[in-house]
Amino acid sequence: MQPYDLTKETLVDAALAHVPFDAWGEETFAAAVRDAGMEMAHARAVCPRGGLDLAIAFHQRGDEAMLERLQDHDLSALKIRERIALAVRTRLEVVDDKDLVRRGTTLFALPQNAGEGARLIWGTSDAIWNALGDPSRDINWYTKRATLAGVYSATVLFWLGDDSPGGQATSEFLDRRIEDVMRIEKAKAAVRANPVLSRLMAGPNALLSRIKAPERRDDFPGHWPNHEK
Repeated sequence: MQPYDLTKETLVDAALAHVPFDAWGEETFAAAVRDAGMEMAHARAVCPRGGLDLAIAFHQRGDEAMLERLQDHDLSALKIRERIALAVRTRLEVVDDKDLVRRGTTLFALPQNAGEGARLIWGTSDAIWNALGDPSRDINWYTKRATLAGVYSATVLFWLGDDSPGGQATSEFLDRRIEDVMRIEKAKAAVRANPVLSRLMAGPNALLSRIKAPERRDDFPGHWPNHEK
């Protein structure tokens, strides 16, 4: 881990005790800088947007913790819906304090931060699908992540208000959302199996087949191929 990342991790750790009271704002950022014994100029260089950058780092830390825990599971023995449910539940379980997420949800609901919030949800969905070994590189790459983003964000909102024993209500809510998605997939499969509807969709499908998943490029100026950060 580079010094830049270590500094950000230190600031996130220092901020956690303040977030439930002062949210992911400037007061929390200033308190984190003070508690970490850091110069403000140094902290600003790493987190120029203050509390917003800390909230983003906290969310990404949760994604990394989820991926680490998923490595302990034999996903090959599970159906795809069971894998998705396990991943989403694991992502929620790595959170020690709901108030930290609740404050973050409020922050990313603000119009000026909505884009960042959407990017983080997409990033979580992408991380889950990659962990599950998703092989798609066509339009399905996008639809899978967009669908899971909807399921995940709805489940998080439900989970924030759930006080059932062991989060049972959240698990049941998640299962229902996944079942809804599976119904849509079954409907799509029925359309493809219908000769008439299949012919009608030939044109649109031909256009959609040109859409490919994004590929990482290593030829940008200032970038070294296969260089570890």
